[in-house]
Amino acid sequence: MDLQLENRTAIVTGASTGIGVGIARCLARERVRIAIAARRGDRLSAVADDIEAQTGVRPVAIVADVTAPDDLARLVRDAVGALGNIDILINCAGGSRPLPLDAGDAAWDEAFALNFTAVRRLTDAVLPSMRARRWGRVINISGTMEPRSLNAASAAKAAVHLWAKGLSCDVAADGVTVNTIAPGRINSEQILNRLHPTDDARAAFIRANIPIGHFGEPEDIGHLATFLCSPLAGYVTGAVVPVDGGMHFFAH
Repeated sequence: MDLQLENRTAIVTGASTGIGVGIARCLARERVRIAIAARRGDRLSAVADDIEAQTGVRPVAIVADVTAPDDLARLVRDAVGALGNIDILINCAGGSRPLPLDAGDAAWDEAFALNFTAVRRLTDAVLPSMRARRWGRVINISGTMEPRSLNAASAAKAAVHLWAKGLSCDVAADGVTVNTIAPGRINSEQILNRLHPTDDARAAFIRANIPIGHFGEPEDIGHLATFLCSPLAGYVTGAVVPVDGGMHFFAH
């Protein structure tokens, strides 16, 4: 299927590992010209090498911390300078933030700065051009909405869901769609090294919670994100789509 994305332009944040890499690869295979962004320059370079080897086109790699306003402004400026107007924004940068009950404001503020405020600010930065050209795609990567313990990232991602739904209504007539993907357990650095660090822990979690019987791969998210970016998905907006192998904790 031709997704009609050749020569579109995209920014993908959180693209040094995991889901961000999977999305960047899928977009690049559809001949989207992409800028990949993250804090770790060595990882970004490796991802750029990999994508260039697969597609023959090297993405623009921009080292930036999306929680720093100056970095965020530079990210947009450098991406536009290299690619032209941005058609697609993938807000993938984020991270789990489990907190104790007595966590102070600083911990909560940091979690929201990364998982919500950066998403909003980066979207605000590219929306005017999208609206003026009457075409744009914003894809947010969130997380499970069925937490079993206190996690500030879950609260921030819940904010993303409702912010994105409201925004989608305001920009739909301008040809801009805004959708959110809620991943389940995806084989990534955060899941494999922090949340389920051993084979036994992964197997036990899968038996108890994932009907499909395995963790997903980053490109499982990438395939859906790429479709949602395409003109073929132009009537899909304001959606929150789970990609989790049937992992709904409270249904079992």
